[in-house]
Amino acid sequence: METVTIANAKTRLSELVERAAAGETVFITRRGRPVARLVLAETPRIDVPALRAVTGAMPRQSESAGEFVRRMRDEGRY
Repeated sequence: METVTIANAKTRLSELVERAAAGETVFITRRGRPVARLVLAETPRIDVPALRAVTGAMPRQSESAGEFVRRMRDEGRY
């Protein structure tokens, strides 16, 4: 864990972001007080069972997407 001033963070931003990406926490201070924290961003994970439960409850469409687009185009509604 490192603590840097805002002025120092401005000049070393790329390095600090790389360190955060590697899992290190970097605190940024203003006048000696912490004002920000750089940490590794968590990527959202898809809950596959929950997604299947939601989509499984949806009614099946009577036509494919391609057929729907063709019908809309042919009817002049596209």
